[in-house]
Amino acid sequence: MRRSKKREHLVDIALGLFYAQGFHATGIEQIVSEAGVARMTLYKHFPSKDDLIIAVLERRDEQFRSWLLNFMTAQKEPKEQILAMFDALGQWFNDEAFPEHRFCGCLFINAAAEFSDFKELAHQVAARHKAVLTKEILKIVQKTDLSHPEDLVAELMLLKEGAIVTAQVSGDKQAAARAKKIAIKLLAQD
Repeated sequence: MRRSKKREHLVDIALGLFYAQGFHATGIEQIVSEAGVARMTLYKHFPSKDDLIIAVLERRDEQFRSWLLNFMTAQKEPKEQILAMFDALGQWFNDEAFPEHRFCGCLFINAAAEFSDFKELAHQVAARHKAVLTKEILKIVQKTDLSHPEDLVAELMLLKEGAIVTAQVSGDKQAAARAKKIAIKLLAQD
């Protein structure tokens, strides 16, 4: 299905606003004003704000997974690919990965916090993003000679998520580098 340029523009504008300000703090009026479109144009493409939120989360999922996995798989060896995840995070924390948005934490963690009920679609989309990313990283871990890849990927994801939250909450731009040191020890234990 071909998507209109106005629809894509609205998603881009909303992504930036939701990421910087939060979902609930960002109103429809601000989105249409920043996008330079009429309210009816927004509602033509998105019957509700919730529909726009889901489109934004889906766009960010595509962007983030593509960026992270491409960064990781640029390395030759699977263990190097795993460690590259933390180098990528370091770039993200220091505003080098997505120049159009300064680092404001993880949009999916933010969505899960703002839409805390597991039954809410935004929460489910956020959880799905984390699950799909975990599966992709598990595929890389399974290419190594390391035993218990499911356990290892669970530990690596805890490190990843912990580094993201630490960088967001405390402003610690070195959280990824510290997480990488722990990941090196995990990979050496096997």
